[in-house]
Amino acid sequence: MAKEVIIIGAGPGGLATSILLAAAGMKVRIIERLPMVGGRTSTIGAEGFKFDLGPTFFLYPQVLKDVFAAAGANLEEEVDLRKLDPQYRVQFGGGGRIDATAKSEEMEAQIARISPEDAAGFRRFMDENRTKFAKMLPCLESPFSSWKDLFNPRILSLLPTIRPGQSIDRYLEKFFKDPQIRLAFCFQSKYLGMSPFRCPSLFSILSFLEYEYGVFHPIGGCGELSLAMARIARRLGVEIQLNDPVKRVLFAGKRAVGVEAESGVYHGDSVVMNADFARAMERMVPDNLRRKWTDKKISKKKFSCSTFMMYLGVKGHYDAPHHTIHISKDYERNLDEIENQHVLSSDPSIYVQNACVTDPSLAPKGHSTLYALAPVTHQHENVDWRVEKDRFRRTVLAQMKAAGYEDVEERTVYERVITPMDWDQRYEIYRGATFNLAHSLDQMLHLRPQNRFEDLERTYLVGGGTHPGSGLPVIFQSALITSKLLLEDLGMSMPAGMTQGASDSMMVASEQGYQS
Repeated sequence: MAKEVIIIGAGPGGLATSILLAAAGMKVRIIERLPMVGGRTSTIGAEGFKFDLGPTFFLYPQVLKDVFAAAGANLEEEVDLRKLDPQYRVQFGGGGRIDATAKSEEMEAQIARISPEDAAGFRRFMDENRTKFAKMLPCLESPFSSWKDLFNPRILSLLPTIRPGQSIDRYLEKFFKDPQIRLAFCFQSKYLGMSPFRCPSLFSILSFLEYEYGVFHPIGGCGELSLAMARIARRLGVEIQLNDPVKRVLFAGKRAVGVEAESGVYHGDSVVMNADFARAMERMVPDNLRRKWTDKKISKKKFSCSTFMMYLGVKGHYDAPHHTIHISKDYERNLDEIENQHVLSSDPSIYVQNACVTDPSLAPKGHSTLYALAPVTHQHENVDWRVEKDRFRRTVLAQMKAAGYEDVEERTVYERVITPMDWDQRYEIYRGATFNLAHSLDQMLHLRPQNRFEDLERTYLVGGGTHPGSGLPVIFQSALITSKLLLEDLGMSMPAGMTQGASDSMMVASEQGYQS
């Protein structure tokens, strides 16, 4: 009789895990609170406009290709991916811009227009981080169950390369003297909800991945990735229950034996939690069953920033790149206001997606969509969003105008706003911290909640709250790690349909990216 597993949450991690486990022969049931799959990687819209709810950048598709291969599927056949060039525009509040491209000579010329002496640093950055990425693969692929795993010879050999005590910004001084150029290569720390002045230097591989492999747009938005995974999961027999909040996990002692959802009780040999980690522990698991991750201990952890979101359907089109990152004049002050002061900035950095320049299907004819995001503090007593929402909305619209989006308010025919309070209360994200637990050195590897959850038995985690961390490609990697651990515990093996391991896939991709 097939072993049964229950997955709480149909986010990208839960969907990828369901494919791997079902392809290995398990009976899989996903129970999702929302009326659609994907969690934050889903699509919202009305009046003919479609927007990504959360992630809009799709990077490094190689890991998801492996997940699809486990089910005998092909990513390119399931999703129409478009590689962007330029990848995005970085626009500096103090003047100047870079249209990021993987074409080395063009990229060097753009850097030279701002800082001639830094142009040669681009290729040196790419060469060093290509080696760095290859050496980091063991960290991305392996579970870390205790501090003893750090003494693996392959992990120890990483220390001189990753410089654990150094920030990304400080590391980039090795290649770029101009602070604006450095910002163009470290703003990606926002994917982790962290400041580049605090974020560990090992995450320089994020910008490397963009230049090495490209930035992609799935036609229809990143929510199409979730829909494609759900289609494949259902082909494998996975049952996906929507609109069905899980009330609690059921235990025999400390061993998970099932869940109680609104629709009833479901039993399984294992439970995988793909819900927001801190909120799921608080809501679904009795505090007395947890030792390392009690409510009190979780409340003392460091959490990422949140995001203020605006989804706008507008008349006409803007002559702007698919992605624009507008960096405030005083970036360090803006980050301090977010992370330390927990106040709203009068000059916030913003990100604007103008997706219809690539994908007209997202809006009615003669219209386009704009997605604007401003990093802000997670839920804090200093900010009452019931009071501040409208004022900060005006601030973001002013920044959009400064970024080149003229008359945006006058041209808007559809608008939706999501604040950190909404992320917290409607989307069940602890403190509205959209990037989960911060990726500081004291909350990484074995110090992060483990894929085989250490406080309970037959309970597993997948998603941004566990190892390796946040971001779509990393979440898909967490699905590979978690699935392997769960199957090993049940005496089963990973699906035979996987054509190659993640390391091989990454290395092949690296060679292809370098050659391109």
